[in-house]
Amino acid sequence: MAELMLKGTYTQSVDVKGRMAFPAKLREAVGEQLILTKGVGGCIFVYTPEVFSQKAERLNSLPMAKALTLQRSFMANAADVETDKQGRALIPARLRELAGIEGEAVVIGVSDHCEIWSPEKWRELNDSISDEDFLAALEGADF
Repeated sequence: MAELMLKGTYTQSVDVKGRMAFPAKLREAVGEQLILTKGVGGCIFVYTPEVFSQKAERLNSLPMAKALTLQRSFMANAADVETDKQGRALIPARLRELAGIEGEAVVIGVSDHCEIWSPEKWRELNDSISDEDFLAALEGADF
């Protein structure tokens, strides 16, 4: 599989059953099989099965004392999801609750995965990144 390069920001409706139409552009890149799990900062991480397996293998290769908390959170909250013919994915209730998602969600591409955010949490996070923080991060990444 080619390396993923997911990018962009998409606002999507979430219906009363918890289904969200996954953005077509991102769905083309990741396919119909997704793995959703608890993310960082109040979001949901979205992975292809291949990328999720790579992350899980990396966690399994670490000493238990170093990885146990992360393994528990990452693996225990993971859910296999398949998009339907309309491109909708069911976001499990426990993940919607963790992320505070009701009625609308923001999906962002983050290189090898996507993140699903409540619009409020995403706006708060995005607005909190100052130019100085952004520049420092770019310099730290040898950009």
